[in-house]
Amino acid sequence: MRIDGACTCGAIKIEGEADPEKTQICHCTDCQTGTASAFRVSVPVSGATFKMTGEPTRYLKTTAESGTPRVQAFCPRCGSPIYSTTQGEGVQPSYTVRVGILRQRDQFIPRRQAWFRSARPWVTDIGAIPKFERQSSN
Repeated sequence: MRIDGACTCGAIKIEGEADPEKTQICHCTDCQTGTASAFRVSVPVSGATFKMTGEPTRYLKTTAESGTPRVQAFCPRCGSPIYSTTQGEGVQPSYTVRVGILRQRDQFIPRRQAWFRSARPWVTDIGAIPKFERQSSN
């Protein structure tokens, strides 16, 4: 499926091809820290189709358990996470794009959850939490 999206301020724009069936939630502690939330939702995009305008800030993060270095890219103006990728010469990169920046985000329903052993305990019972159509006053 053809995708496109942008960061919050519009300084970084991306496009490419992604398979909605490969959408994943990651509960690892790195993703929790990197999103300042309980998990991250991402989808892989082949380097052969990935295009980006604008220049993100890149941070090389060594993943906690595997020790694999991963580049984390985000907008230098608004801070929106854009993607992560592995480093390496002679390797066609694959980008793990953050679903929240996609215009088609509603079509990327997570199909699996990784690192569930690190999931916050309340995530599995989120349906029981009171819901409001807009910002709650308290």
